[in-house]
Amino acid sequence: MENTISITIIDRSGHLTTYDAPIDMSLNLMEFCKVVEQPIKGECGGMAMCATCQIYVESNHTLPQPTDEELAMLDQAFFVKDNSRLGCQLHLTAEMDGLIVRLAPEEG
Repeated sequence: MENTISITIIDRSGHLTTYDAPIDMSLNLMEFCKVVEQPIKGECGGMAMCATCQIYVESNHTLPQPTDEELAMLDQAFFVKDNSRLGCQLHLTAEMDGLIVRLAPEEG
């Protein structure tokens, strides 16, 4: 489809699922994960204030740089890696076609 991209999500048990994700609805990755019923919390509603939507970017995509707010939240999060991002801060765009992400472990 013209207004979709392919996104692969690896869940916490290691299962890969590839989805067609719309890029014409102003969705961020956290919202898309919820739409496809991936177990991501996003407790703050996408305000970069909780890190419960942390993901690991597994593909070599060039993504927008994290904001200071995102970096500050990741600084307080559990299980952070070099490829950690907050799903709520990654708005779906055509440049993300083929993106592969892994859900970070839940806290505790």
